[in-house]
Amino acid sequence: MAPNSRIVLVRHGQAEHNVTLDYNIPDAPLTPLGRKQAATLARTIPDLQAEAELIVSSPLRRTLQTALLGFGPALARLGGASRGLVCLPQAQECNDLPCDTGSDRATLEADPEFAGIDFGGLPDDWTSKRGFWAAEAGALASRAAWVRRWLRDRPEKTIVLVAHGDVLRQITADPGTLARAGAPSDHPWRNAEVRVFEFVPDTVHTDDCFLYQRENVAAAGGYGPTSTDIELEGLESEGGAS
Repeated sequence: MAPNSRIVLVRHGQAEHNVTLDYNIPDAPLTPLGRKQAATLARTIPDLQAEAELIVSSPLRRTLQTALLGFGPALARLGGASRGLVCLPQAQECNDLPCDTGSDRATLEADPEFAGIDFGGLPDDWTSKRGFWAAEAGALASRAAWVRRWLRDRPEKTIVLVAHGDVLRQITADPGTLARAGAPSDHPWRNAEVRVFEFVPDTVHTDDCFLYQRENVAAAGGYGPTSTDIELEGLESEGGAS
């Protein structure tokens, strides 16, 4: 266990659904601009490239692409993606829309872009969006807490996690007042944004093990709305019209 770890949270670069707002794109990949945004991280955060001991990624295509492009120097130093990159399905995006649902293991293993990545830890039901993986408030909070505990229990001191806007809000749930404790953060994560967190000392040895932000590091892109943001905007529009 390394409860004093530095946790570097990263949102993926611009993805196709961020531009078209078409949430039916299966496992939406990065756009050409998103690839440039991700690659920018390899140059703009040299200290983290030198200090990261583990790169962790949601197994969706856009996060894997961001991890490979954005943390190429770190992965090269760690012995390549086969040794330095861990796929964490628990860090997948929240909603059950096609764009937020990952590809099955066989599809990922057949993609030459992801050659060398170990997908052996992906359970058969990781794309089911049911039970533990459900797009429901209770399940999402439980999954986010699971991710925090997993990060806390790793031995590495500097861990990078590449994930998605909505799930990052869950992972960075508010540790503050009783009324807000455990509620998702409302931070509007930008594409290819990097922020550094540490564990809250008072909760680090609990099941919640909340995080608090130490610093903003970089943001290579602008704000790309998540599927939840669009759903909320739609509900607000409907409410205003009625």
